Amino acid sequence: MKLMKIGLTAGLSSMLVACAPTSPIDPTPHPQKQYAFEGPVNVYMSTIDQTLAFTQVEDALVFDRANAPKTGFDLSVNPNETFQTILGSGASFTDSSAYLINQVLNETDRQDLMKKLFDKEEGIGLSFIRQPMGASDFARDFYTYNDVPKGETDEALSTFSIDHDRVDILPLLKEALRLNPDIKVMASPWSAPGWMKTSDHWIGGQLLPQYYEVYGEYFAKFIQAYEAEGIPIYAITPQNEPLYVPVHYSGLGMNAQQQISFIRRGLAPAFAKANLDTKILAYDHNWDRKDYPLDVLKAIPELVDGVAWHVYGGHPSAMSDVKREFPNHDVYFTEASGGEWVPPFEAAFLGAVKTGIDVFRNHSKTYVMWNFALDENNGPVVPGFGRSTVRGMVTINQQTKELTYNLDYTVLAHFSKFTQTNAIRIESSKAEGNFTSVAFLNPDQSVSLVVYNMTNQERNALIHLNDSTAVVPMQGKSVATITFKLKELPSN
Repeated sequence: MKLMKIGLTAGLSSMLVACAPTSPIDPTPHPQKQYAFEGPVNVYMSTIDQTLAFTQVEDALVFDRANAPKTGFDLSVNPNETFQTILGSGASFTDSSAYLINQVLNETDRQDLMKKLFDKEEGIGLSFIRQPMGASDFARDFYTYNDVPKGETDEALSTFSIDHDRVDILPLLKEALRLNPDIKVMASPWSAPGWMKTSDHWIGGQLLPQYYEVYGEYFAKFIQAYEAEGIPIYAITPQNEPLYVPVHYSGLGMNAQQQISFIRRGLAPAFAKANLDTKILAYDHNWDRKDYPLDVLKAIPELVDGVAWHVYGGHPSAMSDVKREFPNHDVYFTEASGGEWVPPFEAAFLGAVKTGIDVFRNHSKTYVMWNFALDENNGPVVPGFGRSTVRGMVTINQQTKELTYNLDYTVLAHFSKFTQTNAIRIESSKAEGNFTSVAFLNPDQSVSLVVYNMTNQERNALIHLNDSTAVVPMQGKSVATITFKLKELPSN
């Protein structure tokens, strides 16, 4: 997360720009079936005046299409046209987030927060966690899992330990998995141990080629240590934001050729030796440099499972562009953060909703925000960093112990609460500058449809499912999650 660069106009505009239309990539072929709504059409609404925040309102009225109201915007849902399988939405237990939740909150508030984050019934059922491997910018101090005194090395990794994570991070991950066993955990490092780098420090530098194999073993030991704690690691990325090397917090530069060499010489052999099936995702950076993941995929397609992307530059259609060239490699969106650079609630909330719709419409299996929790000063941050402007999903005041749920929680509720693990995205219509949507077909044949009325006018969403129409009144610039069961109609 590049706090020092977040004010760039390219990064800001990517949160709010309209996503270019995308065509389906290898949609699953099956006969064209006819459907109707079965039972109630439930509606959960959020409004920019904040009177409604993922609040259930009256069920939609359902009409035969010929007899439905004609005033509003027309949105069609087509379960016959399918796209990617969805793993879910979530955020990160950074060192700072884990400390605040595990140590600052009282027991009652902590249990309540964890349920609201991860429980499928009492909460919003988040099902994907991106876990930093060591310190990020949001940590109380610098650390990796194999630090030694400056000038020394440890090629045998004899001092490797995840003991730091046993205090706050591992207990929360275990609790999250207890509340929602479907959670997938991915991991990303901000820095290798300093002795493996040209800088001999957590900050700056590049990975020394002579340590490619050792660093691959470091990843394998991390995965094995976490799995021994009952936390499977679904996927990793070789490096968080490899094209940005921060000067105030942990980082490591890694161009595309270096990532290719590290995966080929270090990661893949170490995973094979340890018999690990953890997925390797390339890149883990912004939409504005699709050349990087394309270079990696062209060089080592058999060693990489997919591509991870961030929000802070470029356009979400880059994900579809890469997917189009490599249709067998999956798309993961792994970081978006809001903060003081988008101050009004309206812009921040609607920008985050639009980003979520865009990333799923561009074939991502995930929508991941950044910190689960930050404090009243948008921290803690590593020493020497300065003041953060980033917002967490929740704020935990270190002085008063007060817990506040921020807009990001409401945003993820719209995408997560009724989208089951292994849901499939299905086709739903949009019209740039008018409305946009994304729809998910769950394994139980229910549909979760997220609709954003992009205009200032109050109007009906006319949701067409073959010959049936559900009518959902929507305020100007409001967001609704609409859920319903499908009834398959007899074929003619």
